[in-house]
Amino acid sequence: MPDGQHPKSGSCLCGAVRYEVTGALKQVIGCHCTMCRKQAGHFLAFTAAWSDEFALTEERGLKWYRSSDDSRRGFCGECGSVLFFATDDSDRISITAGSIEGPTGLGTAAHIFVADKGDYYHLDNGASQHSQGGDQVPMPPKAERRAP
Repeated sequence: MPDGQHPKSGSCLCGAVRYEVTGALKQVIGCHCTMCRKQAGHFLAFTAAWSDEFALTEERGLKWYRSSDDSRRGFCGECGSVLFFATDDSDRISITAGSIEGPTGLGTAAHIFVADKGDYYHLDNGASQHSQGGDQVPMPPKAERRAP
């Protein structure tokens, strides 16, 4: 994301969950795993931010669902919007790309868990495809901190 496009903000549909990202966002990954497809009704498109460059500005509607032993999914308990994915041992948070307000400046860089994808759609956008998960797209560097 070019300089000058920070910060980014986003929210759920009803505004009961809002967030701000002060650093650069990761390029988008389409996740086709069964859990994402069941949660959203289709595959999910995630970007990510470093946890220390992410802040909730409204969280009254935020609910977390523990989807596995080491990961959880954040959503709005009021409107149902799917918003976040986080693993317990990570210093970053995945954010649904569609929840970001305004232009993102991002592109879809990869698709993961394509072995689990639905048979009712095709992937032909030129992004790399991976049968399993993994860290297929690097995180952007953390923002430089300036002394006050």
